[in-house]
Amino acid sequence: MSLIENKEFMEFLRLGVVYVHLVACCVAIGLVLTSDIAMVRDLLKRKAFTEHDHAHMESLQRSVVVALIGLWVTGAAIIGIDYLGKGTEYFMNPKLHAKVIIVTLLTYNGILLHRLVLPAMQKAGSLLELGFSARMLALFCGSLSAVSWMYAAMLGVGRPLAWKYSLSELLMAYPVLIVLGFLAMVALTQRAKRQNTLDVPQWTNAAAH
Repeated sequence: MSLIENKEFMEFLRLGVVYVHLVACCVAIGLVLTSDIAMVRDLLKRKAFTEHDHAHMESLQRSVVVALIGLWVTGAAIIGIDYLGKGTEYFMNPKLHAKVIIVTLLTYNGILLHRLVLPAMQKAGSLLELGFSARMLALFCGSLSAVSWMYAAMLGVGRPLAWKYSLSELLMAYPVLIVLGFLAMVALTQRAKRQNTLDVPQWTNAAAH
């Protein structure tokens, strides 16, 4: 195989891997956003978890894990292909560092969600019934997940960002968005809990009559 043919083969190979990488990212973002919207809707309706909800959450978690594994595998393949074409200088790209940091955080966050948050929510019956610490952990993990997937997607399509900004500049907005998302969810859950408290006497009076 000539050098030109080899270069064309690597370009097509990279295109295919990037395509699978983007599909995995889109699937994960769609699942996470669907889950977050459903959670907010259930909070507003003060709906408790059902067996169907438990099964759906477990299925959702498995799908996100598969998508995350797909991102790691295809991402590593892209890095390997780009390394072959550009050499060790490629590893100095701040945008690459930012993406690896975010996907690593997503991985650890996914472990926390799977091992701690999801079992606690299934046991409690709803987010509002969790203890304060468990509820704050659930809200923080959820906010980190939603922001991280969207941020990773932005970095993935933002080719002009490569080499133009430092790592700190690329990640400057990242913790701010996580904190804002967390505070928004805390405010929402507090509103739902207050509404629950106000509604309890009404239910009690209705039962008494």
